[in-house]
Amino acid sequence: MLLGTNPIAQTFLFVLLWMIMRVAIVRKNQGQSLGRWALDMKIFDPRFQRTPGVQELCKREALLGFCAALAFAGVGGLTSTNAGVLLLMLPLAIDCSVAFTDAERFPQAFHDRLGRTIVIGTKRGYSLDIKVRRLLDQVQTNVRR
Repeated sequence: MLLGTNPIAQTFLFVLLWMIMRVAIVRKNQGQSLGRWALDMKIFDPRFQRTPGVQELCKREALLGFCAALAFAGVGGLTSTNAGVLLLMLPLAIDCSVAFTDAERFPQAFHDRLGRTIVIGTKRGYSLDIKVRRLLDQVQTNVRR
């Protein structure tokens, strides 16, 4: 592994790459990360009717990045005999489960509420979900023949 087993270096690299991918690129790309672009979605600030600013994105992504880092550490610890590492995935599950209990028009996970953002659909993107669905329909049709 490039960074060896130094957890400080690994954490620093994770945080740096997370902020570049989830804040800098999203800010420059009209609210879309690469994954959101592939699925025709973007992050939106409903208060100001625009792409969220750096401060909103940093709040949102700091919480989400922390939860993701814990989950990553939990998955990395699965090789140990201690099953308690699975509890490290709990904060991410709690953060995202808030959206399932939200009865508003735009369900928001906790990190979206913290950053005061929503995720909306857009016409700008690759439409990967639609292309995969079409491919699966084609495969299913060919199997039936």
